[in-house]
Amino acid sequence: MRRTARNRRGPVLALAAAMALSLAAGCTAGPGPDEDRSRRTSPTPPGGTASVLAVKIDNAPAARPQTGLEAADVVYAEPVEGGLSRLMAVYATQLPKAVGPVRSARESDLELLRQFDRPTLAFSGAQSKLLPLIDRAPLLAKPPGEAPGAYLRSPERSAPHDLYLRPGGLMPSAPGANALTTGFRYGAAPAGGTAEASHTVRYPAARFTFTWSARRAGWLVAMDGAPAVTAGGGRLAPGTVVVQYVRQRDSAYRDFLGNTTPYVETVGAGRARVLRDGRAHEVRWKRGSAGEGTRFTTADGTPVNFARGQVWVVFARAS
Repeated sequence: MRRTARNRRGPVLALAAAMALSLAAGCTAGPGPDEDRSRRTSPTPPGGTASVLAVKIDNAPAARPQTGLEAADVVYAEPVEGGLSRLMAVYATQLPKAVGPVRSARESDLELLRQFDRPTLAFSGAQSKLLPLIDRAPLLAKPPGEAPGAYLRSPERSAPHDLYLRPGGLMPSAPGANALTTGFRYGAAPAGGTAEASHTVRYPAARFTFTWSARRAGWLVAMDGAPAVTAGGGRLAPGTVVVQYVRQRDSAYRDFLGNTTPYVETVGAGRARVLRDGRAHEVRWKRGSAGEGTRFTTADGTPVNFARGQVWVVFARAS
């Protein structure tokens, strides 16, 4: 029997106990049925340089509520096959006890992650044709086959929505804010803008709505019309939301149903909408190369400051 949205909190609240039991028993986990099972190796960064942890997170309705999203410094929302969405959570200032459900990597992730210095990428697997590209990318790839002790399956969820990461199994501590080489600036709100109580971004088969809450000093997140909550039931409410309009093209990859995987081009320039403090600001974004962060400026070139705290970046198709 399929679980209803009301019943999904139970499995997530039981996750900590399940993790403790599974790890104590030496339980390991492999990729899901639609992902590659190859064991991979990755070189250690020179000198053990600390960098961010990036985790690919499932965003199908059956995967909600997710665990550990509230601790991320940046959450990227990306289009995937069939018009659906997936999340990439980036951790630098704190590491939660658990993150998930973890899902597979995409080609676009490699370009997006080049802005960081040797990031660690946690993901459930990837298509076999994509694995050589991941091997050559300047990152530390950590799927379950590379770090089995850091993953476990929740017995309360069905595959492929049951794989979770214990970040402490990949790195001993959070690398710190200096690892966030995103190009984002934080500080006083930009002048101008227009009052905006709510904003919705639509994909062909998914949607995100952000509603300003003065009490929370953040934007309450809803996904596909349902409130986005933490594993404990609290609402997700980032202080800044960026809707970044980017070019999207078909990649050379398809899912097991034959749907083409979109490639999101995060290097280039275009327009964006920055939501903070109950106002919307029409801005420009620019990322000159994959090794750079993204700069957001007003029409006259003034840098745009984000609010302190979590930032959500939602990639939308440029018109």
